[in-house]
Amino acid sequence: MNRVSNHLRRLAGRLFADNGEQARFIEALVQPQEYDRAVLWVRPRPPEVAFERKPPLAWQPEFVDRAPPHERPGLDPLHDAGWYYCLDLSSVFAAMALSAAGPQPDVVVDVCAAPGGKATFAWRLLQPIQLAANEVIGKRTGVLIANLRRCGVAPAAVVSRDSSRLAEAWPSSADVVIVDAPCSGQSLLARGKDSPGCFHPATINMNSNRQKRILANSAALVAPGGWLAYMTCTYSPKENEEVLGWLLKKFPHFAPAAVPALAGHESSLADFPCYRLWPQDGHGAGAFTALLRNESDAPRREFRLDALPTIWVAGDAENRP
Repeated sequence: MNRVSNHLRRLAGRLFADNGEQARFIEALVQPQEYDRAVLWVRPRPPEVAFERKPPLAWQPEFVDRAPPHERPGLDPLHDAGWYYCLDLSSVFAAMALSAAGPQPDVVVDVCAAPGGKATFAWRLLQPIQLAANEVIGKRTGVLIANLRRCGVAPAAVVSRDSSRLAEAWPSSADVVIVDAPCSGQSLLARGKDSPGCFHPATINMNSNRQKRILANSAALVAPGGWLAYMTCTYSPKENEEVLGWLLKKFPHFAPAAVPALAGHESSLADFPCYRLWPQDGHGAGAFTALLRNESDAPRREFRLDALPTIWVAGDAENRP
């Protein structure tokens, strides 16, 4: 059992006006449960699978299955053979913001890509001509490359550069930019993991400032008419709605977009479209997600993959869905 800190109680009070909902939220963090597992099929689903499949949720795409907690689809031979990617159901919810971005973009850039779940989801959903997956922490690029290679994600490339370098090399050239931002990781508690200091104001402020810097650089990548998807796995409004509010003021040519697939999950903490999944609802440890469109009429720039050194490149896909 996790301890109920005063910081957690204050956060619950800010998130929910109802005392009962505050209590349910806190209980989900201090008494963590096992959530359903998500299976993202990157190849056509076979007629029979070796794990139990639960009925799909309203926002669940057709290429994702939901398996109960006792199942271990990651141990099935089809997993090692690259037929699917296992990820948290909350990650599927967050990535569904991309469903409103339109199909088959030329270029998708995932700015904070490791371990590869959002990049694989974007590739499966949008089928871009080119996917560029970036991970600034060098020791995390190995698992990113391994997952993309195993799942046959291609054409794709992996780079490892700070977001400021991406903005310099690929300005105004990406149709879709994904920022699964580093955060205080408060939802780790709902998954039964440790996240020391995640509710402390100093931790939240540090992450909020880091997110703003990454988002500002990432906004520079988005071509006119393109899309910027922002998501976190934390609950603090200062790392979610307030960060997006800051971005919309700093870059007024970006406009928030509604995501029909997530209707019913709109955040009550903002006056623009953004979406929340709460741990107490039982479908994942929690997530925040939003989609913005670049409404600028500035000229689009050419995307040049060779403007940055790559550490892994895959050519044409052999098993594109």
